[in-house]
Amino acid sequence: MFRQITGFSNPTVKYLRSLRDKKHRRREGKFLAEGLRLLTDARENGYLPESVVFAEGRDSHPLLSALITPVHAAGGEIIETTPDILSKITGKDNAQSILGVFPEFDTSLQSVDPASADIWLVAQALRDPGNLGTMLRTGDAVGAGGVILIDDCADPFSVEAVRASMGAIFTQKLVQTRWEEFHPWMQSHDGQLVAASLRDAQPYRAAPYRAPCFVMVGNESQGLPEDYEMACDLRVTMPMRGRADSLNAAVAAAVLSYEVLASLDA
Repeated sequence: MFRQITGFSNPTVKYLRSLRDKKHRRREGKFLAEGLRLLTDARENGYLPESVVFAEGRDSHPLLSALITPVHAAGGEIIETTPDILSKITGKDNAQSILGVFPEFDTSLQSVDPASADIWLVAQALRDPGNLGTMLRTGDAVGAGGVILIDDCADPFSVEAVRASMGAIFTQKLVQTRWEEFHPWMQSHDGQLVAASLRDAQPYRAAPYRAPCFVMVGNESQGLPEDYEMACDLRVTMPMRGRADSLNAAVAAAVLSYEVLASLDA
């Protein structure tokens, strides 16, 4: 049932390592996810890895069997290797003891039904994979339909973003698009586009939110372009009572999302 790999120069090791690189991920249409909990979340949400790689000598765990059995039944590959080789694949000294190889998802805007959820998160030119992962976790927490990435964002399938999502990449619809496609799409649907902004904005508390509400934040250092903000249906601002003039983009999305949730649930 298992295939054993004991050599660092094995072609499979080289292939798996290559999936840490965006160019190779795009070419292969595959990505890596680490950790038994994350892979269990994937399985419970209907995603099975095409391959599972685990470190020899680890204690048996019922969740491992629950993962390996359906992967094997579906024709997937189960690989046992050394902890050192697994660390080489992941690029981490303290690598998780198991990883999976998944096919990338359909991230087209056309695959989205805006009426399927009351809240959606939108990020424009978000560059930090940790922030992207945090937004996915926030989307999961507030019951959002998914996260829509506009323009040149960090790669959601990078090891860093997948890890930061804590499994939410498997619970949230993920879209990659550009403003030139997204804006007409929004205009053709009955959704409300809301931006965290300082331009002609109203306080975020008690603002007139309506579903489906698309909460949009911009680049970590530059924020949203002015024309993007002015195209929004609603612009809101959050009070800054200290010396900082803005919140972290992912934090702003979380604060605003919970306010929208509270308003829609009222």
